[in-house]
Amino acid sequence: MDRATAEPEVDDLPGERAREWVDYHHRFAAPSTYVYEFVWDVGGEAIGPFCTDVDGNVLLDFTSHVAAAPLGYNNPEIRERLHDFDLVDPLKIAGQDFYVSGSGPPDDPDVPGPTQLMDRLVAMTDQYDMDRVFLSNSGAEAVENAIKICYAAGGHRAFTFDGAFHGRTLGALSLNRSKAVHRTGFPEIPGVVSLPYPATDEAYETRWRTDGPGGNVVADMLHPDRGVVNPDEIAYLILEPIQGEGGYRVAHPQFARDLEALRERYDLRVIADEIQSGLGRTGELWAVDHLELTPDVITSGKGLRVGATISRSDVFPAEQSRLSSTWGAGDVIAAMQGVLTIDIIHDEGLLANTRERGSQLQAILENAVTDGDAPGVIDVRGRGLMIGVEFETKARRDTVLEAAFSRGLLTLGCGYKTLRLLPPLDVTEREIELGAGLLLESIDATATQPT
Repeated sequence: MDRATAEPEVDDLPGERAREWVDYHHRFAAPSTYVYEFVWDVGGEAIGPFCTDVDGNVLLDFTSHVAAAPLGYNNPEIRERLHDFDLVDPLKIAGQDFYVSGSGPPDDPDVPGPTQLMDRLVAMTDQYDMDRVFLSNSGAEAVENAIKICYAAGGHRAFTFDGAFHGRTLGALSLNRSKAVHRTGFPEIPGVVSLPYPATDEAYETRWRTDGPGGNVVADMLHPDRGVVNPDEIAYLILEPIQGEGGYRVAHPQFARDLEALRERYDLRVIADEIQSGLGRTGELWAVDHLELTPDVITSGKGLRVGATISRSDVFPAEQSRLSSTWGAGDVIAAMQGVLTIDIIHDEGLLANTRERGSQLQAILENAVTDGDAPGVIDVRGRGLMIGVEFETKARRDTVLEAAFSRGLLTLGCGYKTLRLLPPLDVTEREIELGAGLLLESIDATATQPT
């Protein structure tokens, strides 16, 4: 497949073989989240955002596997390094009990692994004085370990935000505020306080600012004379700099400055959940880098290929075995993919590309809305290549999503009625035009359809 000329080409979606695979899969799989009956052919042609399904249909993937494949399919640099690596067994080791190395010195081994991944993550968070990393299997585990180390550092209460999504383990679930189905019927950590998440000027003025003693919701709660929460009881405040599942809402800059002032005044520990928004997705290494807010802990996952809890020595517990995991830091291939992904982002200037292509995509969609060529769209928002398109209704969003799929464009929903777009970080100008054209064609073609 030639990436420079490839285009979506679909015959029947889902095709006969895809239906066969889906039916067979669901004979064993527990009920979960499945958006399409799309079956990727792992042995088929694929490059960048283009992939092939089991029926030979070629699709343009603007989901990047929910940001878990930030370089798209079959990145040549990663493929070459994996090809050069002789596979061994085990590829997953007991990471907190053993170390893993390749030939060569630890600062430049032939096969980079967990040690080198932690080295790079510390370098990526140096501006926040972070110097320690705990690796795990997933983003949810990264959040679990983040809240554990903050509880261990003191306090038994926490702040989370409306629209938040932090994972599906029980601790992380206690912090979710995006959909009831995530939490209903499950036990929760006590002492979690919900706060408004202002993403617009109106929301900042009407939902966050108050006439109370502190001037905003949290400051009022923590006020030494008239507040209702003792600041010493707060173990952490956790937020997504851009909410993912909650609808691709971008934190208001003054809201972030307010949090920074409260962090300094009350020594609040701030956890930035960067599992979907981090690793260059917004045009900076971390989405919190866009804000005047200093995180004490950063959680990463998805595109990193492993989970990572990044913080400072004074936040992490000093006792051995306070944190541990059989498979923590132990997946050799995943850690190497994480290292190579970070290196490629730097070496190929993908932060700049993300900003440029994100601006291109957002401008195309915003101009279409202004010109009346995107009926039903009420907002386009985001940063870099993390863009949300909000519709008038959920039904309208879902209709457009299906129409785009039928044309060979993969997208995803988020929030209540928002469509999210996550092209790979090395997406080209041509690919952005192609994807935006398919989306606008889908919006126009479904404008008169009943929903």
